[in-house]
Amino acid sequence: MNYYSLNREAPNTTFKEAVIKGLAPDKGLYFPESITPLPVDFFKNIDQLSYNEIAFEAIKQFVSPDIPEAVLKTIVEETLSFNFPVVNLNNNISTLELFHGPTMAFKDVGARFMARCLGYFNKDNSNEVTVLVATSGDTGGAVANGFLDVKGVNVVILYPSGKVSEIQEKQLTTLGKNITALEVDGVFDDCQDMVKQAFLDPELNHYKQLTSANSINVARWLPQLFYFIFAYKELHNTYNDIVFSVPSGNFGNICAGMMAQQLGLPIKHFIAANNLNNSVTDYLETQEYKPKKSIQTISNAMDVGNPSNLVRIQEIYSNFLDLKANMSSFSFTDQATSDAVKEIYDNYNYVADPHGAVGYLGCKAYLAKNPNAHCVFLETAHPTKFLDVVEDVIKEKQPLPKQIEAVMGKEKVSIKINNYSELKEFLLKN
Repeated sequence: MNYYSLNREAPNTTFKEAVIKGLAPDKGLYFPESITPLPVDFFKNIDQLSYNEIAFEAIKQFVSPDIPEAVLKTIVEETLSFNFPVVNLNNNISTLELFHGPTMAFKDVGARFMARCLGYFNKDNSNEVTVLVATSGDTGGAVANGFLDVKGVNVVILYPSGKVSEIQEKQLTTLGKNITALEVDGVFDDCQDMVKQAFLDPELNHYKQLTSANSINVARWLPQLFYFIFAYKELHNTYNDIVFSVPSGNFGNICAGMMAQQLGLPIKHFIAANNLNNSVTDYLETQEYKPKKSIQTISNAMDVGNPSNLVRIQEIYSNFLDLKANMSSFSFTDQATSDAVKEIYDNYNYVADPHGAVGYLGCKAYLAKNPNAHCVFLETAHPTKFLDVVEDVIKEKQPLPKQIEAVMGKEKVSIKINNYSELKEFLLKN
């Protein structure tokens, strides 16, 4: 499989080079040259397939021939070392739990897959690769854990000071070894802009081999299509008209679900559930896209005012009307989010995190006009990662899972920076 830049001013390249580069030389995101739907029998017989078999068949075309099938099977097996349960709340709403991995966030899948791909590509390379990543919350911890001790790879994580939860911060600042956390005086968009600027800095790239582990990287983005297919496997014998409500920040997750649909996954619709960072909600209403400065909310991993992956969604649906027919978008306030956490707990005895609660609200908004659908919201992070919000709303103390408990007693280690020049200086010295 070859990949092209969505800015269309850079040479096409292989999966390997797209992973190593992260971003194309013309600043564009990479996109696969073709998408071949899986055989119809794949979905007809999906109940007979394991998660590993599903994932292998779904991702194979996107990584071939750069990763041999035997190696890919091992990467898939090591990536999917935890469960993806679907929990039914009522006849119209279920939740897909994506927080059973090592950092208790959905990004564990993409981070682990990418780390193993990069480790394979770098196994005989004496040059070090620097993975540069911006995080609004969960990406940093997932990438740090996924790349910890990977040979020949150093990880530098930029995160906005005071705008991630305490547990999220601990997960990305306490591992040490080949992981460095840079605490940025700003918002997530500032972090993301610095990362993009670094990729396009000729002097820096002369001395450093940089790549990204944000969802702009194809190896981080594409594996997220796995769990949409997993959820379909669990639900298709019970429900028709399956709809996914995806809490959306940088829009990589929902875009991966759309790629699963392009592979033939027979699902009806997607909902982009936004907090007050609602650039895409406005875009679907006006057909005019206007990036915004990000706003801090209690669902902080979605605090993105200019989502990178919207261009990939636009590539899938080159016609705006086709996009609007396949994706709805709704925006919700912090108060509505808190109320939803309480409603889910009171009505279903289920504890949702703020991001999942936004997804739940997206389900309710869609079902108001589509009452026969079955809506699955993605519970993207464990609720204890947002203890201050969750415990304040439901008035119940929550036990810490072992993954969270393991980092709470560790000392935070971060380096504070204010601008791109300080980032560049750090990278050149380290």
